[in-house]
Amino acid sequence: MASITAGRVERLPATNIGERLGHIVSRVLVYGILIVWTFICLFPIYWTLTTSFKAAPDVMQGHLVPFLDFTPDWKGWRSLGLSPDTIFQVSTVRAEFLERFYNSLIASIGASILAVLLGALAGYGLARFPYRFGPMRNNDIGFFFISQLILPPVVLAMPFLVLYKELALLDSLPGLILVYTLMVLPIVIWIMRDQFMTIPIELEEAALVDGLGIWGTFMRIVLPLALPGMVAALILALVLCWNEYFFAALLTGASAKTLPVMVASQTGSQGISWWSMAAIATAAILPLILVGVLLERYIIRGLTAGAVK
Repeated sequence: MASITAGRVERLPATNIGERLGHIVSRVLVYGILIVWTFICLFPIYWTLTTSFKAAPDVMQGHLVPFLDFTPDWKGWRSLGLSPDTIFQVSTVRAEFLERFYNSLIASIGASILAVLLGALAGYGLARFPYRFGPMRNNDIGFFFISQLILPPVVLAMPFLVLYKELALLDSLPGLILVYTLMVLPIVIWIMRDQFMTIPIELEEAALVDGLGIWGTFMRIVLPLALPGMVAALILALVLCWNEYFFAALLTGASAKTLPVMVASQTGSQGISWWSMAAIATAAILPLILVGVLLERYIIRGLTAGAVK
């Protein structure tokens, strides 16, 4: 292999050619894998979105490409009263959808904020102060919290039903917020503990020397530095709460049902209304996409700061 430089013919070493070829091949493989993985991740969203615009025959025949395989129709959105020709008309289904959307919004945001507040306090304590509970130390206590995620939710069905009945929390948003908080609190504690451990303790010692107390140091020094991790934990908790189905179906009735329960209820005497289910699922996905777009920089900073490993 030769190249001409300033009138001279130079031969490139074979090793350089091999390295460049290997680099090109590796990049092609990496980008090829990323493209395939992106397709796998986005295809369910694409299928859900297109299904909301299909008629029954198109759903059953598996048509995928709009305007080629099928002609888009507002059937799914019309069944919710959200199509252009029904949006300004009175619709009981749309009223129910908006109520379920409101319930999901209140329960998810309330539980996520409460979990982050409690998780920040617990995570800071585990990161900065030594604890002992029998033979367990800080690392053991932290592992105990995260190990609660292994417990199947169905195991807690009967205890929660009995407890919520005694406390009059069945079919109520406060009851749903409390159970959602308990559900996501272990992962939030783990994330916040990891986040606080990345903050140099010398900053807190300097603040204490300057006259700030423990709470002043925590509120004015530590929390601003831990904000990216808190936002990352909040988003993760919000996603988990928004998509939760088991406890929402178990502990709610007519008043506090959420969107996942409404999605699963799109069945009738003639089978499953795939178009309606897809329309509700699409509407449920949009808020999470909006949150991800608006808070992307906090997510990235939280991940790079060690908030999630």
